[in-house]
Amino acid sequence: MGYDIERFVGYVNEGLLCSICRDVLEDPLQAPCEHAFCTACIHGWLVHHSNCPEDRQMIDISLLRPLYRYMKNDLNRLQLHCKNREYGCDMVCSLESIDRHERECEYSQIPCSNAGCTVQIERRNLDGHLAVCEYRSRECPNGCGYTILSAEDTQHNCVAELRTELELLRSEMICRVEEAKHEMESRLDSQRRHMVQKESILQNEIEELKSQMSRMMSDVRSLMAAERQHRQELEQAELEKREL
Repeated sequence: MGYDIERFVGYVNEGLLCSICRDVLEDPLQAPCEHAFCTACIHGWLVHHSNCPEDRQMIDISLLRPLYRYMKNDLNRLQLHCKNREYGCDMVCSLESIDRHERECEYSQIPCSNAGCTVQIERRNLDGHLAVCEYRSRECPNGCGYTILSAEDTQHNCVAELRTELELLRSEMICRVEEAKHEMESRLDSQRRHMVQKESILQNEIEELKSQMSRMMSDVRSLMAAERQHRQELEQAELEKREL
């Protein structure tokens, strides 16, 4: 939608009006047939149509282009009243600068910045409203450190609030201790299983070494027996030699 033509001071050229809403062009685009539209208006039109609303020539959204520079300059030079005129603002400025003015206008209706407050108030009166707003917050004057809403002043009890916070901290600490305990138990179980596994491996290795030692001792005994047998055979051969 365009700017309400009633807001403008003086004559507005017909070529600067949207061909759809018939208000002064806002964020304008131009078709190849040179008819101009507000961006929102022509986009909405092309959802259901495929032609120009003025001369019915076929157009596509990809063919839309910004206004010619001279038309854009003429548009920006138009003078209009602030949208907050009905609230008391008497500012008249160019279309090019109206958005900047209205963002900062003292007569603009803005929401209260306090959470929970639904009041809409003029920017120039905001400070006064914030001073008395029932949703304004402040630090407890008794020194407990809590931020309280003015509406809760009569209900605020420092001792009760601190006791509640202490209970929450205690519960949180108990939960953290339990979590740490479970984590340590889990780690100990894991280490215990690891140690049992290592012990089993070491035990198997010891048994294997014992088995190897037993085989070696058996081999040594066999060698010693063979050596005795060989020595006896040598002694017997020596006796036989002497007899001969």
